[in-house]
Amino acid sequence: MGVDISSLLESNEIDLKILKGRLLGIDAFNVIYQFLSNIREYDGSPLKDRNGNITSHLSGLFYRNVNLLEAGIMPVFVFDGKPPSLKNKTIREREALKEKAEEEYRLSLAMGDYEKAKSYASRTSRLTSQMIEESKELLVSLGIPVIEAPSEGEAEASYLCSKGVVYSAVSQDYDSLLFGSPRLVRNLTITGKRRYGRTGRVIDVKPEIINSEDIFRKLGISREQLIDIGILIGTDFNDGIRGIGPKKAYQLIKKYGSIKNIPSIKIENYEEIFSIFMNPEVVDVDQIRTPELNEQKVAEILVSRHDFSGDRVASSLLRVKEARKMGVQRSIDSFF
Repeated sequence: MGVDISSLLESNEIDLKILKGRLLGIDAFNVIYQFLSNIREYDGSPLKDRNGNITSHLSGLFYRNVNLLEAGIMPVFVFDGKPPSLKNKTIREREALKEKAEEEYRLSLAMGDYEKAKSYASRTSRLTSQMIEESKELLVSLGIPVIEAPSEGEAEASYLCSKGVVYSAVSQDYDSLLFGSPRLVRNLTITGKRRYGRTGRVIDVKPEIINSEDIFRKLGISREQLIDIGILIGTDFNDGIRGIGPKKAYQLIKKYGSIKNIPSIKIENYEEIFSIFMNPEVVDVDQIRTPELNEQKVAEILVSRHDFSGDRVASSLLRVKEARKMGVQRSIDSFF
């Protein structure tokens, strides 16, 4: 889930055209979980091939990235490595929530309430090692760079943005700002009309960008203080302080300057949590090298292994090839 500081932030809607010719560092797990949660059948079950293998993530990765490549945007997918030990509690809690959601999902199905079932089903997504490896295989075959982070993918994407290797970090969470990314793009892979809730309300979701310097200037705080605000609220590495939300945390940090100065508040493992955000484990990447498009491999993964429509895959790949012919690759290379 990440740290919830949305109520303190201002974002600006943008057109995808603004991102043309840009490299974007995408938090891979965050986006793939989106696909697993959102791309489902009417009853909440994920898309599957004839052998029962889940394919929701592959469908999202393929068709959404085709749209981005056609728009002249080069996604760079950054995959998580080993999580910090302080994240273990959060991981266990998430697993428990998934198990509870699975029970509610089965009950809703038995009652014939498919809308409710789909809502619960979206909370049960699991990403296996096989799914991760096949996701990487598909991305590379599409000509999309893949980077292995030593720890948090979001931290690595933020580091690459801070060094100017990519234009922005991409995630639905806000942790990138704590990890030091100058920019955060949200809604990139869910752009378009989306139907929400039992009412069926349709919302037009647009990409948006958040600039960290704008946040610091408007709120009158530093990155270090934003990290402290996040720690007070609760992060993937700590529970936070009961009764303190974003606005209260902001008021406390504005008044006292740092968590260390707030009377009667003590955060267990504070220095370690702060260091995870301020000095995360990352690797240097001087330049992103884009793989060659391998149409045959893409077709093998999607059509031969997982029963995707051969015609639809072929027509989508044609769009990617046409985009390259129109100079999209040259404009991406010119970013450097």
